[in-house]
Amino acid sequence: MTGIRPSRQGETFSSRHVGAITGDRGRMLATLQVESLTELIGLAAPADILASVEAPGMPPATDEAGVRHELAELASRNRPGRPLIGRGYHGTITPAVIRRNVLENPSWYTAYTPYQPEISQGRLEALITFQQMVEDLTALDVANSSLLDEATAAAEAMLLARRASRATSSRFLVGQALLEQVRTVLAGRAEALGIELVTADLTDRNSWGPQVERGCFGVLADCPDGHGRVWNPAALFDAVHTGRGICVAECDILALALIVPPGELGADVAVGSTQRFGVPLGFGGPHAGYMAVRKGLERQLPGRLVGTSRDADGIPAYRLALQTREQHIRRDRATSNICTAQVLLAVMAAMYAVWHGPQGIRAIASQVHRRTVRLAEGLRAAGFGIGEEPFFDTVRIPVPGGAEELWQTARRAGFTLDLIDGDTIGISLDETVTDEEIDQIIGLCGDGPTGVCAPRGADAGWEWPTALIRTSDYLTHPVFTSFGSETAMMRYLKRLADRDFGLDRGMIPLGSCTMKLNAAIEMEPISWPAFADLHPYAPAVDAEGSLAMIADLETWLAQLTGYDTVSLQPNAGSQGEYAGLLAIRGYHRSRGDDGRRVCLVPSSAHGTNAASAALAGMRVVVVASDDGGNIDPADLAAKIATHADELAAIMITYPSTHGVYEAHVRKICRMVHDAGGQVYIDGANLNALLGVARPGEIGGDVSHLNLHKTFAIPHGGGGPGVGPLAAKAHLAPFMPGSPVGTTVEHPLADGGTVRHTGHPVAAATYGSAGVLPISWAYLRLMGLDGLREATGQAVLSANYVARRLQSTIPVLYTGANGLVAHECILDIRPLTHDTGITVDDVAKRLIDYGFHAPTMSFPVAGTLMVEPTESEDVAELDRFCDAMLAIVDEARKVAAGDWPAEDNPLVNAPHPAPRLLDDEWSHPYSRKLAAYPGTAASAARDAEAGLHVNPVTRIQAKYWPPVGRIDNAFGDRHLMCSCPPPEAFEEH
Repeated sequence: MTGIRPSRQGETFSSRHVGAITGDRGRMLATLQVESLTELIGLAAPADILASVEAPGMPPATDEAGVRHELAELASRNRPGRPLIGRGYHGTITPAVIRRNVLENPSWYTAYTPYQPEISQGRLEALITFQQMVEDLTALDVANSSLLDEATAAAEAMLLARRASRATSSRFLVGQALLEQVRTVLAGRAEALGIELVTADLTDRNSWGPQVERGCFGVLADCPDGHGRVWNPAALFDAVHTGRGICVAECDILALALIVPPGELGADVAVGSTQRFGVPLGFGGPHAGYMAVRKGLERQLPGRLVGTSRDADGIPAYRLALQTREQHIRRDRATSNICTAQVLLAVMAAMYAVWHGPQGIRAIASQVHRRTVRLAEGLRAAGFGIGEEPFFDTVRIPVPGGAEELWQTARRAGFTLDLIDGDTIGISLDETVTDEEIDQIIGLCGDGPTGVCAPRGADAGWEWPTALIRTSDYLTHPVFTSFGSETAMMRYLKRLADRDFGLDRGMIPLGSCTMKLNAAIEMEPISWPAFADLHPYAPAVDAEGSLAMIADLETWLAQLTGYDTVSLQPNAGSQGEYAGLLAIRGYHRSRGDDGRRVCLVPSSAHGTNAASAALAGMRVVVVASDDGGNIDPADLAAKIATHADELAAIMITYPSTHGVYEAHVRKICRMVHDAGGQVYIDGANLNALLGVARPGEIGGDVSHLNLHKTFAIPHGGGGPGVGPLAAKAHLAPFMPGSPVGTTVEHPLADGGTVRHTGHPVAAATYGSAGVLPISWAYLRLMGLDGLREATGQAVLSANYVARRLQSTIPVLYTGANGLVAHECILDIRPLTHDTGITVDDVAKRLIDYGFHAPTMSFPVAGTLMVEPTESEDVAELDRFCDAMLAIVDEARKVAAGDWPAEDNPLVNAPHPAPRLLDDEWSHPYSRKLAAYPGTAASAARDAEAGLHVNPVTRIQAKYWPPVGRIDNAFGDRHLMCSCPPPEAFEEH
């Protein structure tokens, strides 16, 4: 293994990314009695996994000016132009107040998933506003807080329909005009689970009638459909309901401002994308999909659901509801494998609705439709045979034999239309298109007159049957009409941000989540129009810069991980898992081994592992862990022997979910390979390997990687995530292919190219391509040496915390030489046994000390899993350790009787300001201890380090939780997943 060299302040970007440098690092190393990061890694990790990692495709690290220049050059090679392609993606205007105060604001993009709701109230309020927006526009009762994209939402709706339907059929009916990317993602899900997709013209009863009579468990009806037609699915829904099926409507979120919503037409479920509510195209993502359901189906909803409960003082508060549905609890029986949402994008879409309000949204939708009508009438006047079918924003132009020529003519004028086939052109309008551009397009299409059709009046809907014109109100909650000025909106967004805790406030030491620095220089390019305004189905020539960047990323990631090829399509870690298991299944089937469907999953694995295996059509068999937290080799051998002929794969996490480098990982891989299975290595913990070992060389056949963990894409409050798939060459043909049938060549690590032709798992070929500049910049800035240093520092930070705490709080699992990898599990159970103070009490008390709690009760109940990452400096690590030790002292005072078990600063934590300002204070501890428990310890630590911090400054830095401890059980018993009326808060 190449040595990990120390960094010097100002030498490279890595010296600013890595928190502990020079003397601080020396003190940490001395605590562990080692001389260097290289020695530490050598002691913690098995020698047979360490390698001299080479990545010949990676150039040496550059500085911030250099990476900005290179990204600008790549951006200059993109030509977004005026894409009027549509197909589920539309130009939109991101209000500047939202771009600056949400998308570009670290208070929003550096926060974690709101599993600690007391310090996530701003995000949760924004998400419940998103749910309210979706519920209003769809006229359905409950919406979740976003899905990964439109195609994924449709696939999840199909699975929901199968669970909820009382029909015995395995057939699912879809429209023949369904968007291609939605159809191909559906097909992959259906094939894995034995669902038969049946296609019909859903606008023609003679086509769908016989199919419904044969039986189906549900239908997916898109309106407007993929041809742009607006039609009435009510009769279809009635017929499917008669057969006890579930009806899913796929809807354009903007069109619902004008068209009768699906809930009023009889739909049980509605799905779609909220991209055109202010979220840039981004070459395909990230975008927030949506799903809403009628009452009675809320427990079947996949993904996250924000609900309202109350805190310990009776004040209404938000939290994630009904988590018993989710994969981290139900595992292979979960409603979905999705462990993330598109929170940052959902917040943007919700705030777009807040900014524009109901009148503004209707005005935008009306303008888009009026201009589309004007375009259609102008084209008719120019001699084109535009049909009379109702439409919203899309028209199809019949050009027998001349579509290619017309498309090229438009291209020369700067417009990219949708070349459907040799005889047909499609044009989709959006809020960015002007009347002048419509005149220009009409002029390009023929010699007929231009500008002959004056804009219609304000009442859009004239092209539709009266039964399809929306008359019901929407966005009636005061939140959508209270912030009309930019001053008010700016302050509202600031107020929400202040109610949250992100990395901009302090360390978020979440095990398995890698909350590291998301550097500003990495974040800047995602707002550049050349990246943000690129349509995912634009011609390759328009995306040369992005495609070059993507090819770099695929090559670098493959070389760093020891695999041959990479797909960037999966837009979450769970989707990367699913795609990897589909690739394994495809490989076995190609060899005539369709019977290999058993997936071995260690008992300590992430819940998504088991859920993903089930969705890929595999049967989960659990492998036990031994007393050291490792995979039990005897149990593994027994399970392999029992299922040898059925064995498809094993899913392992390395380093293990218990935070150690398992010594026998190569042996485990050999055992599975000898039995004919494949090895899936979960890449969640790659931050302990990057630059020093490669999972593809350890024995992995396939891994997903988390760009939102190891590669610096921010978590965004719970999303976006990016979960690329890396695989050996024999699995390459089975990796996710293009969702629209485009032939794509992917680079191989050693040169050459390969095609991925497996089932797509997302709507865009490159998934959440809009945030890929972040990881590209991170790798260019760090270089291989910087990545190696980051890994070493991450391992050092975790071991430093473990060493400082282990004499007081046991570290549950350690590996070689008593060391951990990049995270450690602190065992709170002895403290609970001795004092009655639970892991929940510790987590909530940490909020008073100014910390987000570590990961609670995973993978072992009653523990805290801590991952400090490489980005935190030693002062912050010490502050955390001081807080944990002080909390133990507080717990011991409870055991000693100094404070009652039912009334002490731990069980009452966290302490919001209103409680502290109450006229009465009857607790047996002081208000100061409640609010500022770490002041004395921090002052002592600062003095030891030679720092002179004004006590007033320290008090001003205090994070105030907006609510007290939230009663989750009450919230689940009194489920409310819409915006509460303002009076609910005024009462308190």
